[in-house]
Amino acid sequence: MEKNWILAIESSCDETSAAVIENGEVILSNIVASQIKSHMRFGGVVPEIASRHHVEQITLIIEEAMEEANVTYEDLSAVAVTEGPGLVGALLIGVNAAKAVAFAHNLPLIAVNHMAGHIYSNKFVHSMKFPLLALVVSGGHTELVYMAEDGSYEIIGETRDDAAGEAYDKIGRVLGLPYPGGKIIDEMAHKGKDVYNFPRAMLKEDNYDFSFSGLKSSFINKVHNAEQKGEELNANDLAASFQASVIEVLVTKTLRAVKEYDVNQLLLAGGVAANKGLREALSDVMAKEAPEVELVIPPLSLCGDNAAMIGAAGFVEFNKQQFAGYDLNAKPGLLLG
Repeated sequence: MEKNWILAIESSCDETSAAVIENGEVILSNIVASQIKSHMRFGGVVPEIASRHHVEQITLIIEEAMEEANVTYEDLSAVAVTEGPGLVGALLIGVNAAKAVAFAHNLPLIAVNHMAGHIYSNKFVHSMKFPLLALVVSGGHTELVYMAEDGSYEIIGETRDDAAGEAYDKIGRVLGLPYPGGKIIDEMAHKGKDVYNFPRAMLKEDNYDFSFSGLKSSFINKVHNAEQKGEELNANDLAASFQASVIEVLVTKTLRAVKEYDVNQLLLAGGVAANKGLREALSDVMAKEAPEVELVIPPLSLCGDNAAMIGAAGFVEFNKQQFAGYDLNAKPGLLLG
């Protein structure tokens, strides 16, 4: 099989990343520079600061990725880059860097949807067996995606307000946790019990959409009412109750979709795919209720934003000869499919 090496670039939010991927499934390098410490004191990502860090890091990260992969620009088959969704300023840094490399070395340019990248991070774990379903849970997105074939995306369910990751971050702030709070809430949840019985929004509705704003409001009201009355709530139980609500809705709706769409695989993807509680619950339910459907969960290192996943999704477009022009622009609201 001919070897095709793709240089991939990701800069949609607060990670600057570059990777070199072989044939869409072998990682030769995957360099990620995180900005978490810079944004921590603000309790969230500040777009202007993110963009500034990307400018400082992008060429260094690309050089490091090329060196670690031990390839030259003459060895590359194409350059892939995230065009959206994401922060417009952050995306522009990656897009312009990719265009510069492609132009300088006469390489095809591939535009990649960030969410498609999250789905294709699973390609490094297992071959994809279509038709399949992907549960994509990240900071700004919660989606159920049906894929009939490579590069085909049909969103059958999505969040109508806050994404699960957004809710975790907001709940973290209410609990006084450092940003990002998701990992700490997950750890606290394993020490507590679901005693507060927060609402399970849209659980019984005949669709695959999600809603987490009501859960967030219920949680905040619970905490504020207790503070006004001078009552002390158990933080671990609060975390456990919040997480139990999120996970029950995600897992129940996903299982229903898996059965209705008669798929061969279920892929978990996105930053919240690193959540231990979600991984455990999905594994347990699938083993009991749909053992014939293969569950694929990416390693923790590939759950967060990284360029390797962009290279994997980009290889699909490379095979289809779907290339972008030098007029490629950042698309912060880009939809999947």
